Amino acid sequence: MLENLENLHAMIFHPDRIPVAIAALALCVMIGMVTGPLAGNANPVLWRVIDLLFGPLGRRLNNTERSVNELAVRGFFLTILGMGFALILSRLAGSISYSYPQWRIAETLMLCLTMSAGAVWFAQLRLVQAIESEKTLKGGFLTIARTTRTDMTGSDEFTMTRLGLGLGAKSFDKAVVGPILWFLIAGLPGAYLYAGLAALSWRFGKEGYSKGFGTMALTLEKLMGFIPNLFSAVFIAMAGLFTPTGGMTRAMAGLGPVKNRARYEEGGMPVTTLAYALDVSLGGPSRDLEGSAIQRNWVGPEKATAQLTARHVYRGLYLVFIAHILLLVSLLGAIVIGGHDMLDF
Repeated sequence: MLENLENLHAMIFHPDRIPVAIAALALCVMIGMVTGPLAGNANPVLWRVIDLLFGPLGRRLNNTERSVNELAVRGFFLTILGMGFALILSRLAGSISYSYPQWRIAETLMLCLTMSAGAVWFAQLRLVQAIESEKTLKGGFLTIARTTRTDMTGSDEFTMTRLGLGLGAKSFDKAVVGPILWFLIAGLPGAYLYAGLAALSWRFGKEGYSKGFGTMALTLEKLMGFIPNLFSAVFIAMAGLFTPTGGMTRAMAGLGPVKNRARYEEGGMPVTTLAYALDVSLGGPSRDLEGSAIQRNWVGPEKATAQLTARHVYRGLYLVFIAHILLLVSLLGAIVIGGHDMLDF
């Protein structure tokens, strides 16, 4: 039976890539917690690069006075450009990794560009400090606003807190599990392609309310991200077992066909699982930085509170932290199943 597991393990992904994924995850956590978000944005570096290069072009092309079909065609070509750019970057990253193979440090750093972990926790801690200090909220919520592309003008504290709490689950899915899984399957090209699509979806998808322009990016990202989305939700549900007042039974219920759930574009199963684990209500309407209305579903158990406090953010941060630990343990377990010693790294 162990031999069958090893064969299945090798068919899905290359075991030699697992130590690189572990090192990249640990490095992202440490650097992010020390330096904080880059320029007030907790998303991966690759997302920021794509935003800087394609954001202005996309803003001009996404003229909402055009028809839905025309916007979809424009979005299609921009998505192809973004995917091509991501693959070119992956080739460059691969060349750098090949040129500097010592301890695979270069490859680890290249993978880190597609990921974000500690920076999101840093932003959430700043959010908690802003709530508890009862001072001006601008500094505490600025990173959350930039990372989620949400216009905080006119939003109350509870709306901002819900966004900050949900960000932990979304980032774990899109900026940790997704890149790692595709790196294990297809190396740096897989990780960069997925990260590129995730970045385009974040920038232009408007969580499914893009009026056609972000449809192609959202569709392709969903094809690549469905399995990571499920894995992320399972890790979050399992983390509920180790989180004070975090119900694993409630979280597991969130994996099923519950009524109040997040659509995939709004975070999907990880956000739904987080809301059920903490017995809170997430989501709700807001506006993005371009002024578009984002009519998110309300997510969570019936009669759960939507008036979240700093304590809720602490609990959510702890739960997502445990989910990262469980992911790390799973990767280490995969090394054991694959029969590869960590010293081979």
